Amino acid sequence: MASDDEIYLIDMWRIVVREWRWFISVGFVVLAATFAYLHHARNQWEATAWIQIGQVGTTPVGQDPHVEAFSRTVERLETAAFQDEVLKSVGVPVDAAEGRLYRHSMKIEQLAYANLIKLRVRGYSAEDAKELATATATVLHAVHARIAAAPVALAKGRMEELEATLKETRANRDRLMAEASGDGQAAGLAGVALATSNDDLRALEQSRSELAGRQLANYTYETSMAWPVYVPKERAFPNTFLTAAIGLLAAAFLATLAAVARHALRSRGFNRSRA
Repeated sequence: MASDDEIYLIDMWRIVVREWRWFISVGFVVLAATFAYLHHARNQWEATAWIQIGQVGTTPVGQDPHVEAFSRTVERLETAAFQDEVLKSVGVPVDAAEGRLYRHSMKIEQLAYANLIKLRVRGYSAEDAKELATATATVLHAVHARIAAAPVALAKGRMEELEATLKETRANRDRLMAEASGDGQAAGLAGVALATSNDDLRALEQSRSELAGRQLANYTYETSMAWPVYVPKERAFPNTFLTAAIGLLAAAFLATLAAVARHALRSRGFNRSRA
């Protein structure tokens, strides 16, 4: 088998040498086409953004504290309406080439274990790609802010109610303490009421402490970018090395094919002339 392969390769080499004009011509055309493609193809850069989904810490236990579920957020990012809003925010016409590239290049990866969404988009310059990625996060932040407005306002209202109740309960406790310090039956009744008031006060203070803790930045925060947008210095498309390698392989293959085809035509013409 190895001997047959060697004979075949030798025969192929002889054909290429015999038809070297066709081999060089076709190879040159393919390489020229590859060079022209690299020279005229519109460059693309890819930007990567890591978006952290906001949370409302006062969400009831057992429910997802995120402003919007990961799957729902991904679906939102993929809608034409959302993408049009992003394009309009940076002044790009929705039917422009930049807009089409933004839509077609968008890649979304859920990193639920890290509470992040990894977003990649492309632009015809590094600045455009970075601007589009930033605008995507900005528009999503605005949408999530509107969604979270009601539960956040509810939590603030609940805190105000607790503060008012605490103030009233403390005033009532102080009054009962003054009454309990006296003598007689009224003082005894005030002492009993004072014990109940102290229990109520401790429960209210605990509720306020828990609610305040759930509103700290560890539990309640807005949708934002975890890190700055990253854009590599090298363009994402076309890849010079990969395209040149493919062009070189295509040139070798097509040039050899052309030489073999020309040799076959010569052989057929020669056989017909002898016949």
